[in-house]
Amino acid sequence: MPRPTLVRYTGLAGSLLLATAAWLGGAASPWEPNVTPGTVFAGDNGVLLPVSWLLGTLLLISAWWAGRRDVPSTRWACVTAALWALPLLPFLPLGSYDVYSYACQGWQQAAGLDPYSGGVDLLGCPWAEAVSPTWTDAPAPYGPVFLVLAALAAKLGGSLTGTVALLRLIAVLGVVVIGWCLPALARRAGVPPPRAIWLVLACPLIPIHLISGAHNDAVMVALLVAGLAVAQAAVTRPRMIAAGVLLGLAVGVKATAVVVLPFALLLLPGRRWRAAVILGGSAAAALAAVSLGAGLGLGWVTGLSGSGVSVQWTSVPTAVGLTLELLGVPGAVPVTRVLGMIALAVVLVVLWVRARTRDAVHHAGLALAATVLLAPVFHPWYAVWPLAVLAATVRPETRWLVAPCAVASALCLPDGYNLALVTKAQGAVGVTVLAGCLAWKVLHEAKQHHRRPGAAHGGGDRPHRAP
Repeated sequence: MPRPTLVRYTGLAGSLLLATAAWLGGAASPWEPNVTPGTVFAGDNGVLLPVSWLLGTLLLISAWWAGRRDVPSTRWACVTAALWALPLLPFLPLGSYDVYSYACQGWQQAAGLDPYSGGVDLLGCPWAEAVSPTWTDAPAPYGPVFLVLAALAAKLGGSLTGTVALLRLIAVLGVVVIGWCLPALARRAGVPPPRAIWLVLACPLIPIHLISGAHNDAVMVALLVAGLAVAQAAVTRPRMIAAGVLLGLAVGVKATAVVVLPFALLLLPGRRWRAAVILGGSAAAALAAVSLGAGLGLGWVTGLSGSGVSVQWTSVPTAVGLTLELLGVPGAVPVTRVLGMIALAVVLVVLWVRARTRDAVHHAGLALAATVLLAPVFHPWYAVWPLAVLAATVRPETRWLVAPCAVASALCLPDGYNLALVTKAQGAVGVTVLAGCLAWKVLHEAKQHHRRPGAAHGGGDRPHRAP
């Protein structure tokens, strides 16, 4: 059997097994976490559920990993990714209960309530029993763009099942937009489009979390990738405005998308101040229009403060803090989280300065990677943010990009239990050591780039424009 065929059907077998796991033990309503390491080892879930999840995840990751070296065509990659996602569509969400929070926030918005003023315990929701207790008292931390989409899903869906189905459809459309825009970014960076499509659309995070779990990251990433694709081809003012609108709408889904705006600015022709006015103005106007049209303000910014309730080693600053606490330093986690945000600000500035003479799209991907790595909280689906951009701009070996996504794909049990919870000490120490190694790698690559500035990830593809 030819290798591409073997890769395709190995991944499909993995997807079918994961569909079985979703059917037997996905995130169901009412909220009742049934699958934990304890229940698995006690035999409470039987044999089929844990074996389906474990073997399905292993097969899907292995097929994705093996397939990256030999991608016959863009069409083949898209068809294979679609085949892998298709079995998961009819079954319960995998890896998270977040889609039920989305449904309730959409219901609140559709009912004329303000999702930024409280959680389901205060504002109510007919499907409140499906929401994880962690988030029942939390206001919506998402932007008005996503709340409008969630409200539309709640109105048209009517029931919880119908709303979840429409939210999943929105996520699927987001993934389709990502796949549509990636080839343009890849060709501009000298990366084979089939490989870029494969690395993103066939990544297990896409079928497991963005499609089955219906995470709104699909919408945010779609708007980001589309905005960058339009910006890099913008030669007229209408296209500049279109790029700004798309990026503004991305910020209106999740605020973290704002880190891409300064890098998109470097892609626009003409004087820098003029481009900044056009890009920033159109982004702000798009966000304001949606906010006013939906009757919402900027309450979602304050809602972000509740997202740090999770304390897991999957966040690098949190892992370092946990390691220090293991070594006897009390209260280290809040301190390392603050230091992580300070480090992120410095890294973003350095990346932007470097991007002025190099590939701005690649550095936008690095900025997203830095945001994911240095944020106080990390969830597996966050890894898609940088993956979607870096897959289209990284030319050499991709193991360093693929390996973290492979690990992230295996972190959540079928109904959302995060394995990081049972490996707190070991994971914290491991991530701390890995962070040290990564810091060394960054410094080493910085020296290499300094010696060969024109060869850095497409730096010679586009001439530098004076501001």
